Amino acid sequence: MSNTNYPVPALASLQIWQTELEIKRSKFLTFAACADSREVAEKFIRSLREQHPQANHVCWAYIAGAPNTTVRSMSDDGEPSGTAGMPMLKVLQHSGLGDIVVAVVRYFGGTKLGTGGLQRAYSDAVAQVLVDLPTVQKVSRTLLTLIYDYAHDGAVGRLLERYDVADIKADYGQQVQVSVAVSNNDISAVKAELVNVTAGQIIIEVD
Repeated sequence: MSNTNYPVPALASLQIWQTELEIKRSKFLTFAACADSREVAEKFIRSLREQHPQANHVCWAYIAGAPNTTVRSMSDDGEPSGTAGMPMLKVLQHSGLGDIVVAVVRYFGGTKLGTGGLQRAYSDAVAQVLVDLPTVQKVSRTLLTLIYDYAHDGAVGRLLERYDVADIKADYGQQVQVSVAVSNNDISAVKAELVNVTAGQIIIEVD
């Protein structure tokens, strides 16, 4: 269970953020999208390759999860080793963003940039696309199922209103059964308070 809330691209599925950089007649088209899994990131990269079949290189990097996830990868796609993918990934790492994939489509302009020039170009291309990229805070949540007597319903409801919760669903049978998605940062406090306000007369199941 991750206790991390982190910024992610505020882009809907299939929505892409794009910028363009030209250096010595080479064009660097940079694309960014939201990717919360390896599959989504790699599908995005494949689609760009199909859209730009004449490009000399389609280099990419992604962090598919929280900023500290190990689900990350990058590629130089034919550029000299270490001149594209790694510089791109480093910019993403320093940004603090998660759930993000970027790809730089390069159309060669006839002038070689050299190793250092390529590293700067790919770093600058990614830094540029991130400047105005809209972001939103992603809240990691855990689903709790709460079972308690009707006498505690008011107290439990008031307690939950004070916390960052979502997707509340209540079922009123012989007892009240509530499912609620609680921010991972609040889990311990919420569970402790639920036990307190019901004097221990509550079942708390963690999904």
